[in-house]
Amino acid sequence: MKYNNITLSGNDKLGFISNLSTMIAAGIPILETIESLLEDAKGNTKKLLEAVREDLTQGRYLYSSFSNFPKIFDKVSVNIIKAAEEAGTLDTTLKDLKDLIRKEMEFTDQIKGAMTYPILILVVFVAMMLLILVVVMPKISVVFSQLKVELPLPTKILIYTSDLVTKNTFLVAAVGIIIFTSLFVLYKIKKKWFLSILYSLPIISGLINYIDLIRFTRSMNLLLSSGIMITSALKLSEDVVHKSEVTKAISNTRESILAGKELSDGLKQSRKIFPLIFVKIIEAGEKTGTLENSMQDISEFLNYQITNKLRGITTLIEPLMLIVIGIMVGGMMLSIFGPMYGLITNIGGAH
Repeated sequence: MKYNNITLSGNDKLGFISNLSTMIAAGIPILETIESLLEDAKGNTKKLLEAVREDLTQGRYLYSSFSNFPKIFDKVSVNIIKAAEEAGTLDTTLKDLKDLIRKEMEFTDQIKGAMTYPILILVVFVAMMLLILVVVMPKISVVFSQLKVELPLPTKILIYTSDLVTKNTFLVAAVGIIIFTSLFVLYKIKKKWFLSILYSLPIISGLINYIDLIRFTRSMNLLLSSGIMITSALKLSEDVVHKSEVTKAISNTRESILAGKELSDGLKQSRKIFPLIFVKIIEAGEKTGTLENSMQDISEFLNYQITNKLRGITTLIEPLMLIVIGIMVGGMMLSIFGPMYGLITNIGGAH
């Protein structure tokens, strides 16, 4: 039975795998471990544990049970659990999986942290703009209409927008909701198309490349350490990356290996995707027989690189956003107070 709609938060998933790893490493039988974890489980974690218990009771493997929860356990996780159960190294593999989940969460938190401040500035700007349109402009427009002053185009646009928002609030809100809902539904239906556009943007494209390479190398490290063949590991790793170009590069590399070439030779065919340092470290790993360690070294190096890139981009974006928003707010203020200043000057000149 598939549980396609059941998900777990990062913290819940990490807690589940961590507890499972600790108890199995302590020598507690897996069914007894699941029974123990069920005592305090809630929500989707409880549903997961109940399904796992039922499968184990019927003689199924843990990986088989995990495969029924595709939104919790991806193909990489399922296959390394399968390899571990066959090799009798489940305790070690669960510990490695726990470390992978923790690194993924830390990485996601870094990206969220880098986006928080720009989004906050944008929200403040939108709130300020609405305040001007809803509270300030209606009062100012009354004054201008009574004095019959000739207004510049920017001021007319502000007054028109303010009237539209204040006099047709429900209509504007309804149109906004319809547009937002339509975009959301379209995104769900055409997710790949939307993401391909997003991933092609200049700054984002470079970041997504780094993210994909980090996810690829981490997955390869875990898969190879679990004893999975390199061609199978590459096939599974295609599912963990975002950009279609990276997926195609991994697929081409796999075909190259099937044709009898080395991994590094296959990677060299996609130099726009895989940096030279990446290929050199892989070559060293192939020569010394420590390819999985090379994958780990690359992921740590790339993680350091992207952390610096995120810090640099955030440092650049923050003042740029402040300048742009300052110019826009200043322009709105000028559109409001410019005609008033002209009016006061004309009155003073008349006296």
